[in-house]
Amino acid sequence: MTATSQTHPACLPMDSGPVAPTNPLLTFLEQLQETALKTLGPKNFDPKLYVDLSLKSNLSTAQDAFNRLPRAENGTVSFTDLDFFMQSYWNGAGEDLVYAEPVDFSPEPEGFLPAVENPEVREWALEVHWLWKSLCRRVAGGVLESPEKHTLIALPQPVMIPGSRFREVYYWDSYWVIRGLLASKMYETAKGIVSNLVYLVDEFGFVLNGARTYYSNRSQPPLLSSMVHDIYIRTGDMDLAKESLPALVKEHDFWNSGVHRVVVRDAQGHNHTLSRYYAMWNEPRPESSTIDKETASKLTNDSEKQHLYRELASAAETGWDFSTRWMRDASDLTTLATTSIIPVDLNSFILKMELDIAFLANVIGDSTTAAHFIEAAQARKRGMNAIFWNEEMGQWLDYWLSDRTTCKEDGYTWEASNQNRNVFASNFIPLWIELFNSDGTLVEKVMQSFRSSGLLRAAGIATSLTNTGQQWDFPNGWAPLQHLIVEGLVRSGSKEARYLAEDIAVRWIRTNYVAYKKSGAMHEKYDVEKCGEFGGGGEYNPQTGFGWSNGVVLAFLEEFGWPQDLKIYCQ
Repeated sequence: MTATSQTHPACLPMDSGPVAPTNPLLTFLEQLQETALKTLGPKNFDPKLYVDLSLKSNLSTAQDAFNRLPRAENGTVSFTDLDFFMQSYWNGAGEDLVYAEPVDFSPEPEGFLPAVENPEVREWALEVHWLWKSLCRRVAGGVLESPEKHTLIALPQPVMIPGSRFREVYYWDSYWVIRGLLASKMYETAKGIVSNLVYLVDEFGFVLNGARTYYSNRSQPPLLSSMVHDIYIRTGDMDLAKESLPALVKEHDFWNSGVHRVVVRDAQGHNHTLSRYYAMWNEPRPESSTIDKETASKLTNDSEKQHLYRELASAAETGWDFSTRWMRDASDLTTLATTSIIPVDLNSFILKMELDIAFLANVIGDSTTAAHFIEAAQARKRGMNAIFWNEEMGQWLDYWLSDRTTCKEDGYTWEASNQNRNVFASNFIPLWIELFNSDGTLVEKVMQSFRSSGLLRAAGIATSLTNTGQQWDFPNGWAPLQHLIVEGLVRSGSKEARYLAEDIAVRWIRTNYVAYKKSGAMHEKYDVEKCGEFGGGGEYNPQTGFGWSNGVVLAFLEEFGWPQDLKIYCQ
């Protein structure tokens, strides 16, 4: 089903909107996932494992064998029979990606982190640098030969996976992986990641959440332009700028048309066009199908279930899956309302995209495109100031398209009461953008607001102030949020802001170091209340590896160094 031309995308009924096509392999793997859950039980069951499998023979042969499996009266299959079926017809999850040696890896790159003077910290930084070798993969030949046997998408260049259960490329993770690779002087590997994401835009019209067919119904926070920009700044690679620009313009169109585009009229009667997350899906997410069905089981109406499934997938598109930020009732995941929210961070990333496209267009001599995107950026900045900015709080606040708001053909009318006044780390992300961090008075105000927000804890910045057991809530801290806020403060050029930024970075580096020394691993998220403890919560076990955590530690050490006499252990 697609949005009708008669209805403004912002005014769609609750279970409407586009639905991306699926394929027979995925449909069958979801069936296998359900059977495995009944056989193995819920303890440590990870549904994603099953949709990452690949076929040894053809699908119809596997289906026939599956249908012949002996079943008990309640439909369950014995562990022995299921295990035999799995061994006979399926390759293990992750086997379609094989180890690849990064072409530009050096055990200790020339000029690596020159300001890290403390020998303990330097030794650890090199160990983190070495993790790139363990996370580098390339797509196995069989995926290219028989794509119908795999959920993995055949990307042309070697990839960096986040780690653990995340055995494929992820979109927004890749930005911080690239920041780490730049600190590691691994420019070719970084460019390869961009080539892969550009390939996805060419194939699908946007960058998928991850490089699996089951992610083709949604994207993730759009940071491809930032990747291209940052690599260009380091390398001056004109070919990269030229080859990437058409994909960036195409991605910009994806986020600024159809269901993603929302028009809001401000208090002065001016219309502003902003963007929201909106997955092209209204069924359980294949990688979490059994979990989503369980979540929806308390709803009786099929239309309500479809709506919830769209909201779950849309929350996954935000990268913050899950958080009270998207919920009407913090204690009830079925109240997710992601598509009814215009998010501060998404619009910050798209504003950055507009500025990056203008910059890259200027670099290659396309002044017309540059002028168009500078104009688009100025318009979005005005929209963000009008719709998100809260002078009293000194923060940018997500805007709710509430049920009470009248939606007309030309969009919504702004109401102050629809700003979400809860404090989230995302309320400070616009500081990352030059159009905001270049305003000294604004930086001062936002910095004071941040200091009194309650977000800064012993081991870094908390994601929210609400402890719900969701992983994008208190007390978890995440590498990308630390980096966006720290780098925004640094970019302002204010000495006071840099001092605050360094304080946050030191707390974050310490907790990563101590956790690494205790566990031998870098973690996906950390508990900011307890130095040296990794985070928890959410719908899967805590993961290690870990792409963006490695990248942010290396980026922080590159920016701030670590003096000889500064202690690295928890204070």
